[in-house]
Amino acid sequence: MGSCKFSMFSFLCLIIILFVVSGEEISPQLVKERISLLSFRSDVVLDPEGALEIWNSSGIHVCNWTGVKCNNASDHVVQLDLSGLSLRGRISPVLANLSSLLVLDLSRNFFEGHIPAELGDILQLRQLSLSWNLLGGNIPEELGFLHQLVYLDLGNNRLAGDIPAPLFCNGSSLQYMDLSNNSLTGKIPLNNECKLGALRFLLLWSNRLVGQVPRALSNSTNLEWLDLESNMLSGELPSEIVRKMPKLQFLYLSYNDFVSHDGNTNLEPFFASLVNSSNLQELELAGNNLFGEIPPIIGDLSTKCVQIHLDENILYGSIPSHISNLVNLTLLNLSSNLLNGTIPPELCRMGKLERVYLSNNSLSGEIPAALANISHLGLLDLSKNKLTGSIPDSFAYLSQLRRLFLYENQLSGTIPPSLGQCVNLEILDLSSNDISGTIPSEVAGLRSLKLYLNLSRNHLHGPLPLELSKMDMVLAIDLSSNNLSGTVPPQLGSCIALEYLNLSGNVLEGLLPATIGQLPYLKELDVSSNQLSGNIPQSIEASPTLKHLNFSFNKFSGNISNKGAFASLTIDSFLGNDALCGQIKGMPNCRRRSAHLSFILPVLLSLFVTPLLCMFAYPLVLRSRFRRKMVIFNGGDLGDEDKETKDLKHPRISYRQLIEATGGADDSNSTDDSMFLSSSDGLLCGSVGYIAPGMFLLSATT
Repeated sequence: MGSCKFSMFSFLCLIIILFVVSGEEISPQLVKERISLLSFRSDVVLDPEGALEIWNSSGIHVCNWTGVKCNNASDHVVQLDLSGLSLRGRISPVLANLSSLLVLDLSRNFFEGHIPAELGDILQLRQLSLSWNLLGGNIPEELGFLHQLVYLDLGNNRLAGDIPAPLFCNGSSLQYMDLSNNSLTGKIPLNNECKLGALRFLLLWSNRLVGQVPRALSNSTNLEWLDLESNMLSGELPSEIVRKMPKLQFLYLSYNDFVSHDGNTNLEPFFASLVNSSNLQELELAGNNLFGEIPPIIGDLSTKCVQIHLDENILYGSIPSHISNLVNLTLLNLSSNLLNGTIPPELCRMGKLERVYLSNNSLSGEIPAALANISHLGLLDLSKNKLTGSIPDSFAYLSQLRRLFLYENQLSGTIPPSLGQCVNLEILDLSSNDISGTIPSEVAGLRSLKLYLNLSRNHLHGPLPLELSKMDMVLAIDLSSNNLSGTVPPQLGSCIALEYLNLSGNVLEGLLPATIGQLPYLKELDVSSNQLSGNIPQSIEASPTLKHLNFSFNKFSGNISNKGAFASLTIDSFLGNDALCGQIKGMPNCRRRSAHLSFILPVLLSLFVTPLLCMFAYPLVLRSRFRRKMVIFNGGDLGDEDKETKDLKHPRISYRQLIEATGGADDSNSTDDSMFLSSSDGLLCGSVGYIAPGMFLLSATT
């Protein structure tokens, strides 16, 4: 009893202090609510933006605190909105003392722990938003007691367990419920006794809910947005439920285990049930097990419809031309089915289409040139089909086209240069076709390509266009498995954003430019199976970004280290280059030559070869001279070849030339010691060289 008196005395003192400190008169109930707010503040362990610092100021009225609003007439706190302040901590149950609270919004923070069950005592609460936090555990059943609740958002947390039944059955005023992106299990707890006539938005996507869509949901005739995507719901598509939702605008049932009617063979009843939803804008049924044909009645859906997703099912048959009645459609996704037949040219009537996905089917025939009339088309994916013929030149008129996927078809002909007029193109993938010819310079020079260019696995030939260097924003270029020839242009070093380059499987030759290794973001380089030669540039080894390299089956030579970009490579990256040596495991070691050995070896070789030459050449010379003397002695004639040699060695000269060359030498001028002139002045210039005049003097004297 004494402690109780002390507590009451302390509480009265606190009220008096608050009156004095604040300098304003506040009601006792507001004082109590202020204390509760400060208690809540004490559980906030991190306030990076300092949003709650003002709560510690004694000179500021509680109703002027950050996120706090009061009803002046009743002197009660009616709103606490601390959304998006990056607060971290736990949600204190003392917030239940804010008995007049209408709005509690703590979304987009980092609150942890459980949702306090005491929040179910705030009976006047109309809006509760705790989304985008780190809250775990179960959803308290007590939240089902909030009969005045209009807006409930607990999405994007870590909540688990079943959804409490009172949350659905007691919320007759509820208009918005979002429990999405959690780990909730069990069935949707909605039975025929539960009336959610006011419900307009129900978002339960990305949980682990099972079972069928409850029939009681058909009582929510005002529903505008139903999102049950990415769960494990099963059964037939809820035709009878959505038939009673004429206001439905957004229906998301993708990535569940739904089937169509009549033993999963008939889609018409479901599409027929949506015809009365005159405001339908988006329909998503992707990633189920839906089997059957796309019924022509799809063209009778609301003309307000802008998106249809039927991808990743088991739909077969042709694409109905009636779908072109949806003239306001901006996205059509029929990819990853079993559709066959041709692409209906009537699609060109859907002038507002921006994205068309028809990939991974069995569509055949040629690509309709009329698709170029869809002026807003930004993405066209026709990949992984059986399309034939050439790429229409008319695609040049698709000025808004950003992504074009035509890979893995049977397209032939050449790449139309007119594609170079698609100046907004970011991705061009024509790989795995039968396209031939050269790479047009108009296409190679598309500066707009930001993501990748893939022309691999075709029959392209000719050189790499220098215009490729203009792609200074492209991240990947794949030209592999073609017949491209010539050299790798050094100008590719201008593709400064390049991360992936594949030139393998061509007949490229010459040196690999050093500029390739200087690309600042290059991570993967494959030049295998070409005829490249010379040393691998040092810049590639020194690259700090390169992680995956393949030089195999070329004619590279030189020493390869195990450092830098080569440190993580194996011999597989260098196979088929017999002239390579180095420190990679499995690669032959390089032979070293010392400097003195390279000098001594030629000297030793010359000492060995010279005697051999003398040994074999000298007898031949002697034999030749002996033969000549014998011929002259016997008065025979020299052969023609010997005569020519003689004439060249001893050309005929005149007597005057002889006198001039010998300086008038005769018997009187000669000395007794020598019959030859000793001065170099007595040389006669002949047609071949210089002739010693002493020889002729000797002959004359003789």
